[in-house]
Amino acid sequence: MTFEVLAEPVRRRILDLLRERPRLVGELTAELGLSQPGTSKHLRVLREAGLVKVRAEAQRRWYELDPAPLAEIDEWLAPYRWMWNSRLDALERHLDDDAEEEP
Repeated sequence: MTFEVLAEPVRRRILDLLRERPRLVGELTAELGLSQPGTSKHLRVLREAGLVKVRAEAQRRWYELDPAPLAEIDEWLAPYRWMWNSRLDALERHLDDDAEEEP
């Protein structure tokens, strides 16, 4: 479920914004350039997936990131990290070799 929710770029952008600090829906709407109903729709999906929590404060609703479900993705990706690390290591060696060859 988490993968499906995160497949939508707008939802990933919302999580990026909420990573910085809790926000009101109006702030998110302004940052995203979406309508308030459009933003609320994405927030509902994120809330249902457990990625976002809502905190009521008087008439305001603060949205904040709940990173716990992201641990599932991190765990799934763990076995693949060696590929990225080895490629980054190879790139670093290549760049170091090029730097040594430059006059």
